[in-house]
Amino acid sequence: MTEPIISVRNLVVEFPLRRGLFTAVNDVSFDIMPGEILGVVGESGAGKSMTGAAIIGLIEPPGHIAGGEIYLSGKRIDNLPPEEMAKLRGKRIGMVFQDPLTSLNPLYTVGQQLVETIRRHLPMNEAQARQRAIELLGEAGIPSPETRIDSYPHQFSGGMRQRVVIALALSAEPDLIIADEPTSALDVSVQAQIIKVLKQLCESRGAAVMLVTHDMGVIAETATRMIVMNKGKIVETGSVGDIIKRPKEEYTIGLIDSIPSIRDETRRHEVAPAATQLVKVENLTRDFDLSPSFFDRLVKGSKRSVVKAVQDVSFGIRKGSTYGLVGESGSGKSTCARMLVGLIPPTSGRVLLEDEDIWESGSGTQKRRQRVQMIFQDPYASLNPRWRVGDIIAEPMRALKLVSGKREAEDRVADLLEKVRLDPIVMRKFPHEFSGGQRQRIAIARALSSQPEFIVCDEPTSALDVSVQAQVLDLMRGLQDEFGLTYLLISHNLAVVRQMADDVGVMHGGVLVEQGPVDEIFDAPKVEYTRMLLNSVPDISKVE
Repeated sequence: MTEPIISVRNLVVEFPLRRGLFTAVNDVSFDIMPGEILGVVGESGAGKSMTGAAIIGLIEPPGHIAGGEIYLSGKRIDNLPPEEMAKLRGKRIGMVFQDPLTSLNPLYTVGQQLVETIRRHLPMNEAQARQRAIELLGEAGIPSPETRIDSYPHQFSGGMRQRVVIALALSAEPDLIIADEPTSALDVSVQAQIIKVLKQLCESRGAAVMLVTHDMGVIAETATRMIVMNKGKIVETGSVGDIIKRPKEEYTIGLIDSIPSIRDETRRHEVAPAATQLVKVENLTRDFDLSPSFFDRLVKGSKRSVVKAVQDVSFGIRKGSTYGLVGESGSGKSTCARMLVGLIPPTSGRVLLEDEDIWESGSGTQKRRQRVQMIFQDPYASLNPRWRVGDIIAEPMRALKLVSGKREAEDRVADLLEKVRLDPIVMRKFPHEFSGGQRQRIAIARALSSQPEFIVCDEPTSALDVSVQAQVLDLMRGLQDEFGLTYLLISHNLAVVRQMADDVGVMHGGVLVEQGPVDEIFDAPKVEYTRMLLNSVPDISKVE
């Protein structure tokens, strides 16, 4: 019988706290066989990433393994001294982290980082290690690897950076790869490519993969077996098909029910969108001049370089409706969003709010800006960590002189917190005291503070678990019904767009290639690019 690559037996991870002991992982056991991808799912705080950190020996003090055993190819590793564990890390166990930008050194080319890792673990000289690095980049799906090897991390897109991280994880030919949320911030097309790379690596190398994610669709497309974790414990384990089609535990059923489907047409519109357009975008264009300095152009003969981020884009958003804007990274979605809310000026074209150009200077500028707000993608980075929640929410109404005093501001903040289903008492707390979903609710309350009519939502749920995502989307729909809000929803999650939007536009290379009612675009796309995006979406309904 084949021996498991990794065996975890009754693992317990504890963190001593001021008021007691927190058990992050509680009596967890599983095996991963050669060539197998094991999916580990659950909400934030379920213990998924902590289990992976325990296996690779990266638990931050004062956390520690308090019980259980971990075996790598039959040899116990949880009791190894730190220097021995360090030899296994990278050599026998590779790690793919969630954020590729923070896991790569920005000061070194990807080639330098790969060569260093290869030479640390394998007996190769500089030339051999460089050739091996080029091969790894090619295996991970990087085009022209012999050229891109000398590029820096910032010169790659998010998906390409994630491929570089996968190449790094494979550089020493490890037996086990721990992939922690490797696709959560990626477009559906890039996500599909990363999934394909992981599956090919398992088939060709016989490596084992522990895939940690909150995305059940990714599990359905990638893994053959899965475990579901909640509050540090395994609540259900089995084949992917059995758990998705026939879940036994209430927690698992709740997770699966929270997943929006690209085929789901059940959208609620208690307040029907008006026929009149609140927002009109006319021939919007934005160029970015990335030309070298005048000296470089004069001495080195460098040429001017202008990136056309958005080219001649036009669309309208009906009052009380949601317009979804989809496309891959670099397609121009977020650039459009920033022009719509007044953060960057267009090179040409107009953004009209009820026939008034928001970029037109004059006495009405502040009033026009008041009517437009934005909800950003990252609820961690978009809130000032040094301000209390009450001050964060009250800032727009104070700046716009919508309240006359401290008491009125506090009353308004309390009302807004109740609107987003938070207890008003939390206005005294700081952002770090909240979960990701709660922070996004605070960001929504801040966006509502100026009493806007139009809100741009830039990936508002991409950093959230599926169950929390469902709660935030339900909240956004409820607020739209109550206040008659108009949304521009930017998302790489096409299932979320299908669930929320009335109309949708598809962007590619800065151009709006297709737009129309959401059902028409999703059911009968006319453009090949749109069909590719839709076909790339992981679909749990295909699981057998």
